[in-house]
Amino acid sequence: MEIVLTLGVVAAALIAFVFEWLPIDITALIVAIVLVLLGLVTPDEAIAGFGNSATITVMAMFILSAGITRTGAIQIVRDLLMKWGGKSPTQQIFVLGMIVGPITAFINNTAVVAVFLPIVEDWCKKQKISVSKLLIPLSYATVLGGMITVIGTSTNILASGVSKKLGYGEFNLFQFTALGLITFIVGLVYLSIVAPRLLPERKPASSGHLSEDYKLQDYVSEITIPPNSSLIGQTLRESGIQRKFDLSVLEIIHNGNHFPQPLADKKLSAGDILLVRGRREELLKVRDERGVEILADVKFGNGSLESELDTGEEKIAEVLILSNSRLIGATLKDLRFRQRYNATVLAIRRGEELLRERLGKVPLRFGDLLLVQGPKESFIGLQTTRELLVLEERDVENLRQNKAWIALAIILGVVIVAALDWQPILVTSLVGVTLMIITGCLKPGEIYGAVRWDIIFLLAGLIPLGTAMDKSGATEWLANGLVSIGGNLSGFWILTFFYLATSFLTEILSNNAAVVLMIPIAVEVAKTLSLNPLAFMFAVTFAASNSYLTPIGYQTNTMVYGPGGYKFLDFTRVGLPLNLILTILTPLSIVWLYGL
Repeated sequence: MEIVLTLGVVAAALIAFVFEWLPIDITALIVAIVLVLLGLVTPDEAIAGFGNSATITVMAMFILSAGITRTGAIQIVRDLLMKWGGKSPTQQIFVLGMIVGPITAFINNTAVVAVFLPIVEDWCKKQKISVSKLLIPLSYATVLGGMITVIGTSTNILASGVSKKLGYGEFNLFQFTALGLITFIVGLVYLSIVAPRLLPERKPASSGHLSEDYKLQDYVSEITIPPNSSLIGQTLRESGIQRKFDLSVLEIIHNGNHFPQPLADKKLSAGDILLVRGRREELLKVRDERGVEILADVKFGNGSLESELDTGEEKIAEVLILSNSRLIGATLKDLRFRQRYNATVLAIRRGEELLRERLGKVPLRFGDLLLVQGPKESFIGLQTTRELLVLEERDVENLRQNKAWIALAIILGVVIVAALDWQPILVTSLVGVTLMIITGCLKPGEIYGAVRWDIIFLLAGLIPLGTAMDKSGATEWLANGLVSIGGNLSGFWILTFFYLATSFLTEILSNNAAVVLMIPIAVEVAKTLSLNPLAFMFAVTFAASNSYLTPIGYQTNTMVYGPGGYKFLDFTRVGLPLNLILTILTPLSIVWLYGL
């Protein structure tokens, strides 16, 4: 009966993950609660994930990654891209991969992509090449690089924790580095040679004007206030035109003087010109109700809307919503975005989709790219927030560059001590976190914003599921079923089967969920058939991060989806051959390096 209940919970969790009824971290917590209510785990076992060494280590690694990014330590290598990038797409991708790959072996790959996104964007503008040619390779190179060491991804750390729980001990830091280097080098060579030929130019090379990229010409207009308008004498807030109508006032021009944000308390006068973003239908409603006049022939300075929106005091830039952002799921109206950040969202890019209407009512998602306009001071605040990423290189004054070498030394110490087995990675990473704070690389309050709490809660919620499967006998039952089906196959083909099955699961669930579910089953099958359990654990671990088919399969893929202007199938076009290559290469390399 317990087996049936456990498998029922697993099936329900799979369905909930696939259809995304709730965020996956919330779903994982609900699963843990249901397991307690059904008596499949004890309350202590249900919350054990929060104190699990893998969970704590992942949390510490997020904080260490923040220490590196806050000090600008990664930016030290950006000049290598400028110097060695060259003109050929193959060389550009190879150099980019050789820079970011080794970094992501030790630093969280989402943090690396967050740092390199604006660097790559700026470099592409200078080189006059389409950013669409480089951002998918950037994401894939960081995923490949993350498999070089155990601390490269949260998935590797979780797999190490599962191994310990199963009685095989934690993985040492460089336990599968040989395998990781093989897959990284082969994957990077593939990306360098093939990706330039498969990736289209979704964003024009060096278009020069964001307003043109977002096709704002038809959505940004000028209206003037005649002497008989009901708006005269009212402030913009009192008029209520931004609340009642789907439009945003970007600038007020009074007697030839340009007044930027904030505008809410500016009193309107006859003859004022308002630069507004809104549909033609909304402008007509304002005209009929408030007596304004729409300028029929709008002539922007220098013939460019960009010059009107991006002046000495004002600027326009793209801002990416990060995975730990509180903005996710909320609308701009709910957030009072204009009031909170003193800036206006002109458009939203979601992959290939471009949203320019009713923006205040659009629920925001991770990976959405916002085109934002406002005073330059507002962008300083946006650059320092932990929820948004301005896609331009950070101002030097916002980084603690005098601490960069200290942060690098701390990371190096964490790695060396763990590699020599003087202390477990859990201990060295926590010591590293403490040193980051003591030395001033991080401020105490910054450590909480550095942690990807969705990942922490996901891990804490999934670990009890593995416990329930083990206690109920569900793992053994599934393993015996697989043995009876494939008992006549060779060890290599069984290993390949688990690699394929995990690759499929990681695309529809998450890489962490795939590891928790598949490693115990794979180990049980290996034991039954007298095969090497370590080989099967490595196959599942590598397959769990082998996520290249969709923009939603891996966090870094989602991060580059909007900035690259990609279509959904662009990831499949480049990722499917890479998946097939690694599906053949990885099991063969595992057999060669570790035996069966």
